[in-house]
Amino acid sequence: MVTPAYGSGAMPSVWQPENMQELQTLRRRLKGICCFTAGGTLLRTQWEGGLVPAPEHMISLGCIPEMSGISIRGDEIVIGAMTRLKECAAQALLHQLPILQEAVNAIAAPSIRNVATIGGNIVSGVGDTLPALLVYDAKLQWLTDSVIETRSVSSWLQGERDGIRNPGDVLISIHIPMRPSSLLDADSEQRHAAREVSFYRKLGRRETFSASLVTVALYGEIDLDNRWTKIAIAAGGGSGMAMRLLDSERQLLGSEATVMQAATLAAAVASEFTTYGDAFATEHYRKQTAGNMLGAGLWEALHE
Repeated sequence: MVTPAYGSGAMPSVWQPENMQELQTLRRRLKGICCFTAGGTLLRTQWEGGLVPAPEHMISLGCIPEMSGISIRGDEIVIGAMTRLKECAAQALLHQLPILQEAVNAIAAPSIRNVATIGGNIVSGVGDTLPALLVYDAKLQWLTDSVIETRSVSSWLQGERDGIRNPGDVLISIHIPMRPSSLLDADSEQRHAAREVSFYRKLGRRETFSASLVTVALYGEIDLDNRWTKIAIAAGGGSGMAMRLLDSERQLLGSEATVMQAATLAAAVASEFTTYGDAFATEHYRKQTAGNMLGAGLWEALHE
């Protein structure tokens, strides 16, 4: 059984399980008096700001092999929750997921991305990767009290909104479906049977290293008749949770893809997006900005 790496006085004890079995044992033993740590960048900010108290025990997840790295399993790209943001930005396998790579590169500064993990960004509930994962229909694999469960990002975020999330659950990995073979096939006729449209946009209070005000992502597929056969749109930002914009998606799905849809999309998003206001931006500003960013992105993508 693992023992604490250090810990005395007011400092929390730090445990370092080496496999999933040891992690599950520690979860049960320290339930209610521990927290989990990945890169620790968010936790450090929260402690320094007095937002959350330091726990008696911390369980570091960095020594569990199956929680790190990026691989292909069947028809999915699997990212371990402990994979550093820097690796996500550079990994060749994720070139198939340009929205996610762009989101990762927009997070904080390079020094933070060297340490922070994609799992930490997700578990925060407000991470900038979440809109990208939503439009890619990603699923999250969790270690719960009794079993390993897989939940869609959408359903997990809904649980967050409803207050039914178990804080003791541990994110193990992120599973993202591979793009349709018709888009990747070497045969030129199949390769051109559909066109992809995708983009990610982030607006912050200043150019770099600031919390986002609004983040948006869009992924779509257009057939040879120039009609939308698939469309996924998401928005989030700041301390608000990201969400899929299903009504806005329905405005486009099945219709002809034209630059004229940019204004329609902007209005639909501004109406549907649920967000908040604070000292930096009003709710109305965030809603309008999300709509304008998505409308402008769509216009640029279809105008090429």
